[in-house]
Amino acid sequence: MVSRALVSAGWLSGALKSKKSLQVVDSTWYSPGAKDARKEFMERHIPSAQFFDMEQCRDAGSPYEMMLPSQGQFADYVGSLGISNSSHVIVYDGDNMGMLYAPRLWWMFRVFGHTNVSVLDGGLVNWVKRALPVTSEITAVKPQKFNATLNKSLLKTFEDVQENLRSKTFQLVDARGEGRFRGPEPKPEEGIEPGHIPGSVNLPFSGFLTPEGFSRPSHEIRCLFEEKGVDLKQPMTATCRRGVTACHLALAAFLLGKEDTAVYDGSWSEWFHRAKPEHKVYEKRNRA
Repeated sequence: MVSRALVSAGWLSGALKSKKSLQVVDSTWYSPGAKDARKEFMERHIPSAQFFDMEQCRDAGSPYEMMLPSQGQFADYVGSLGISNSSHVIVYDGDNMGMLYAPRLWWMFRVFGHTNVSVLDGGLVNWVKRALPVTSEITAVKPQKFNATLNKSLLKTFEDVQENLRSKTFQLVDARGEGRFRGPEPKPEEGIEPGHIPGSVNLPFSGFLTPEGFSRPSHEIRCLFEEKGVDLKQPMTATCRRGVTACHLALAAFLLGKEDTAVYDGSWSEWFHRAKPEHKVYEKRNRA
């Protein structure tokens, strides 16, 4: 079953009241040393929601911070949250932007073969603004069997993107802000300069969201792609800094009927460290 990619707070509130078979998941994440996402969840979350810990469900052996876990690791972790292959999963996060990490988890479910997944449009911040119920009560769940099957068509590796420099098989669209893409902004973290992959197009993910944190209407999303010359009828791969906001591009394209957008999981974090110098494009900053 393929579910609609977005559900409203009103729909979810009604579904929870009617006891529909749903598994609500909080995907809030913060950089290590920042705020404590799990603590925030324990204090306030949508009733019956489970906390999806991105730190526990990733490739911890990778030097890059958000790489996909193995197929087995994902299946075991998801099953521990009470999610089975028949579950309709609703993903949200608590970021003030409305939606920041939820599209990443939406994509993760899809890349592991589970298409019955939706994102809560507007996230927790707009749920709270509507005075809808939140709780600190943790709902006990019974572990379920979850079978994961990697859909390789939705995932691109370093080698895939490297080969694409020559073959130009797919369009590469970068979801970061212009400053990080072009290069004049300061380093996002020690050891990584801003810049981009040759031939990539810059389409910042923030443009897909309204100031209130909701997804923009489909016609506005379509215009954003068209303005950048992105052809949604052709193969497309999304990238960003660590494979998170790239998933906003995949979600936006999905809303327009394009369900096959791939994500370069390692994104700029991996590319910066592995690519040849001539395959990294950036503008020099003026130094006083």
